[in-house]
Amino acid sequence: MTSVEEKMAAVRDDLAERDGVLVAFSGGVDSSVVATLAAEALGDDAVACTAKSETLPDAELDDAKRVAGEIGIRHEIVEFSELDSPAFVENDGDRCYHCRTMRLGEMFDAAERMGIEVVCDGTNASDPGDGHRPGLQAVDELDAYSPLLAHGITKEEVREIADRYDLSVADKPSMACLSSRIPTGLEVTEERLTRVEKAETVLRQWGFSQFRVRDHDGLARIEIAPEELDAALNREFVETVREHLADLGFDHVTLDLHGYRTGSVSPDDEPVVADVFDDGDDDPLAADYPQAE
Repeated sequence: MTSVEEKMAAVRDDLAERDGVLVAFSGGVDSSVVATLAAEALGDDAVACTAKSETLPDAELDDAKRVAGEIGIRHEIVEFSELDSPAFVENDGDRCYHCRTMRLGEMFDAAERMGIEVVCDGTNASDPGDGHRPGLQAVDELDAYSPLLAHGITKEEVREIADRYDLSVADKPSMACLSSRIPTGLEVTEERLTRVEKAETVLRQWGFSQFRVRDHDGLARIEIAPEELDAALNREFVETVREHLADLGFDHVTLDLHGYRTGSVSPDDEPVVADVFDDGDDDPLAADYPQAE
């Protein structure tokens, strides 16, 4: 069995053979590990690049800047809008494919401007078997290079490597883009993205670490990790979040009793929703809302 140290060395040796690489950099643990190994292998010939758009929360962009500084890698930011794509806005089952195609396309354009031939992403060896992942199709079609996948580094090993380098994101929860909070079939709009981001900022300020606020066309469905659910039932929090989310334009605010879940985009997944944040007369156990990613 190949050890983590051997896999790390193989990635560094692999990248060192390139004239330079641009790492598609979100500031999450996967891309941060790729950026760290690339910086070790190539020094100034390694660049981390973050694509800024309406689906990237401002807090995540700030994290990307901070983590790039930790690593000591050159960091570039490019801007684009997924909302320019009717296929993305339509929000069918291939939304992630359209998003990843545009986002990686920006990476390749930036790399070409810099004279860099190789664009790397953070796909790891656990990703291909992790449910419905249309975004991986875009990685294949654009021929982005995934060094973690190529050298068999799993998600668990990625976190181990991040911990070895003392990266602050070693234990950071996975963070999908804001459009994943909008169920399939409901159009992605700037208004919905903005209110989801502001709603999640409220939860973050209350100290929750693993959560989502799903926007079901005016109904906010809050998912919180099971180990944090007790805190979500705090009366002061309930009153505060209900008031803030109502101010953002949500007609109803609910708590999903299944807690936080990822990976499902099927309308057949019907979570149990408790209407603990509303004072209205609706059924408190509504269960008609499709699970987003």
